Amino acid sequence: MSVFGAAVAANEGVFGVTIAVLGSVLLLAVGLPLAMFVARQRPSLILERALDPDVHRMLYLSVYAPLLAALVSVIFGVPLALALSRGFPGRTLVASLVDLPLVVPHSAAGIIVLFGFGRGGAFPQLTVLGTVTGMVLAMVFVSAPYAVNSAREAFEAVDDRLEYASRIHGASRFETFRRVTGPLAVRGIVTGGVLAWARSVSEFGAVAIVAYSVRFFYPPAGREVTSQHAPVFIRKAYLTGGLDQSGAVTFLLLLVSTAVFLIIRWLAADTTRTGGIR
Repeated sequence: MSVFGAAVAANEGVFGVTIAVLGSVLLLAVGLPLAMFVARQRPSLILERALDPDVHRMLYLSVYAPLLAALVSVIFGVPLALALSRGFPGRTLVASLVDLPLVVPHSAAGIIVLFGFGRGGAFPQLTVLGTVTGMVLAMVFVSAPYAVNSAREAFEAVDDRLEYASRIHGASRFETFRRVTGPLAVRGIVTGGVLAWARSVSEFGAVAIVAYSVRFFYPPAGREVTSQHAPVFIRKAYLTGGLDQSGAVTFLLLLVSTAVFLIIRWLAADTTRTGGIR
């Protein structure tokens, strides 16, 4: 944090000192708890929880289900984002509907999902309560705005003249999107997908309402098992084992989440680096 302050102050003078001081406060608020959390962990307890099959199942579910939710959010969110960036009658109403989950309390989001997709909902044949399907739907509900808004901002930043030039030279709308708009906006699309995944990993309220415990196929066991999403599992560990037990599980979740995040960024690096006209 001192390096950050010195660097900013050196470049910006008095204004930079002000920026550095204010920025350092936020860095301290974020960095201090993380540093203290890591420093106070017991390696023996972390190893014990790392060997626990229950933790393995929880980590698998907490990566797998959010990835499905992020994939759904991107597949269906990108076309919506493109339409919103172009504009149409009622655009403001649709944009407000997309943003609404951001202000809905998390537990209320779970109730809304049950009313929409649970028993008596729009799809009576769909089993939602206590299933991976319900978990993914709850995650999509709370995370889709991040995917849509990130992609929409990326599309809006694309220079209209490039798209116009593509159309003038005979490219169809789809070809223009594939060769011009999509490559130029791909960084925003990837960022939106990553944010949707991260939001899904951290969701507690909606998942706890819709799918507190779920049965799912677990490849290492070759059969169906029962587990909980990470925030639900950690809360349960805190209530039954105290701060040390829940802290060890949280540490493992942070390691796995960071690894997945870095892998996604690495896989997407070549794509985002080549964004542009092809």
